[in-house]
Order: sequence, then C-alpha cells, then structure tokens
Amino acid sequence: MLVRKLFDCEEFVAGDSTLLRELLHPDKQAIDLRYSLAHAIVPVGETSTPHSLTTSEVYYILSGRGQMHIGDETQMVEPGDAVYIPPDAKQFIRNTGSEPLVFICIVDPAWRREDETVY
Repeated sequence: MLVRKLFDCEEFVAGDSTLLRELLHPDKQAIDLRYSLAHAIVPVGETSTPHSLTTSEVYYILSGRGQMHIGDETQMVEPGDAVYIPPDAKQFIRNTGSEPLVFICIVDPAWRREDETVY
C-alpha cells in the first residue's frame, strides 16, 4: 500500500510559480497510474505564470478564492469547484482572496516538463 503524506513531499516552486508538492507521479513511484496528482498553493495577492500543457488538467479548489483564466475566459473559483483545463489552453490563476489559494492538480497523462510551455 502506498500512502503519501503531504508534508513528507518536498515543496518547490513550479514553472508556473505556484508552490507545489507532488503527491503521486507514475515516474516517481512504482504505481500503475496514468495521471499525476499535486497539491498547489498560490499565496495571497499572487498569480500563477501563464502556461499551457499538451495534456488535460483539473484543478480542485480546497480553500481560498481566485480568478481562473483559461484562454479568453475568466471565472471566479472557490472551495468545492473543479476546473477542467483542456490540452494546449493558455491558463493562469490569480488569488483574489485574503488567504492562500490551495488546490489539487490532476494532470492526465502525468505531467512532464516537455509538455509544458511557460509564457
């Protein structure tokens, strides 16, 4: 059985400037999984760097409030919202609240550096 504890995962600044902890990734654990799962934080007043992935992505908002930008669309997001981000869509998220914006990222197939373009 594989159980990963959030605070046992190294925190790093991702290419899009979010604070990230990778929980599950098939290239890093011996697991039969297509997708990768990460925990992300955008600090108060901050915005992730515009970027796109050649793969699909889902954000699930855990806490905080923000403004999600995908292509030409913008929508406010809050806890309990799931956001689908299609492949090749230019995207970023802005923390518009008074607490850190915390969300789960699911990338399918699993995230790879060569699949990401940071603008």
